[in-house]
Amino acid sequence: MALTTSQPTRSPSGAPAKRGTGTRATRVLGVAVILGIVWLVLFGLVISPEDAVQGESVRILYVHVPSAWLAYLAFVVTAVSSAAYLWRRTRSLTWDRLAAASAEVGVLFMAITLVTGSLWGRITWGTFWTWDARLTTTAFLFVTYVGYLAVRGLGGSHDQRARRSAVLALLAVLQIPLVHLSVELWNSLHQEASVLDSGGDVQMDGLMLFTLLVGVVAFTLMYAWLVLHRQRVLMMQDALDDHGLDIALEQRRGEGTP
Repeated sequence: MALTTSQPTRSPSGAPAKRGTGTRATRVLGVAVILGIVWLVLFGLVISPEDAVQGESVRILYVHVPSAWLAYLAFVVTAVSSAAYLWRRTRSLTWDRLAAASAEVGVLFMAITLVTGSLWGRITWGTFWTWDARLTTTAFLFVTYVGYLAVRGLGGSHDQRARRSAVLALLAVLQIPLVHLSVELWNSLHQEASVLDSGGDVQMDGLMLFTLLVGVVAFTLMYAWLVLHRQRVLMMQDALDDHGLDIALEQRRGEGTP
């Protein structure tokens, strides 16, 4: 009986192709994310006390607040990366892919923000949704970046995709200050700053504040892990678009080999 050995997958250039998007660094980062999430669950559900006013519902904020801040961060990274692509000295599709990856992860965190906010609103206000200034502007920001991702899926070359997406990203990011200041600009039901008041005084119990910071750190690590993997997937998709015909021809030639 003949023995066969599997051959490593090769790229169109003939070099062995790497499988997957992970590296030693991302695996270490992934472990850190798991530890951070476990730490957050332990402190958020067990160790941290309930709030004197909000009771047990305060535990939702340990996910809600970090998600909102990470969505802001993700959309800012998208805008900065888009600006770097538009600037001739730094123009590279790497910036475009980073912008896209960050926007996708930002949309995920913004969705978590809306869901957890609705759950908190049901407990606090008695309803899942109200057309409050903060909620409305946040929902509009979410829809805008879903639209950004849709625009990226339109036809055209990689550079055409990158240019139109970059312009839209720079316009969309202007909504973030409006969302963040909506509580102060309008008569909003949404509570004001949970950590610091306008005078800079801490408004949270020490252990609750620590738990919230754990959530921010854990979610930031998760954001970095997701963006690293996603932008590598986008890079491989672009490479497949560029070399897909070469790969198809190579496979066709292989089928004719006895």
